[in-house]
Amino acid sequence: MRTTTAVLATAAALLALTACSSSDDSADAPASSSPATVEEPTTTPTPAEVAAVDLERVADTYTSLYFAGVGESAYAFLSKRCQAKADPAVYTATVEQAAKDYGPDHPATDLHATVSGSMGRVSYKVKGLPKFDQQGQPWTLEGSAWKYDAC
Repeated sequence: MRTTTAVLATAAALLALTACSSSDDSADAPASSSPATVEEPTTTPTPAEVAAVDLERVADTYTSLYFAGVGESAYAFLSKRCQAKADPAVYTATVEQAAKDYGPDHPATDLHATVSGSMGRVSYKVKGLPKFDQQGQPWTLEGSAWKYDAC
């Protein structure tokens, strides 16, 4: 009797699992023309998150220009306050010398920016030149553009 009960219980469990199965073995079921999509919950980034991503992009561009020796373009990334302290010709010469000394292949990596209002801070590593790695490098928002403000 125990064996019969166990066999019936197992059969009932298998039947229940088969009934709950999502597969359809019928030959006349239409084939799906597109794969099933799973909708991910959408989250709208905060303005500070959007600004931080933008600041990371700008800091990356500035670092690339700096080590490529493109002084005039790098100078344009300086805040008004820093531009008032740095002669354009001297700054351009400094950037050109950095390119001669270190070469252009030193992109910023591991960028992380935080933004609070119109002030931002960026931390990053400079590939191959750890002495130029930055922690909390200050940037300021002037109009709609981020400007390097560590002068």
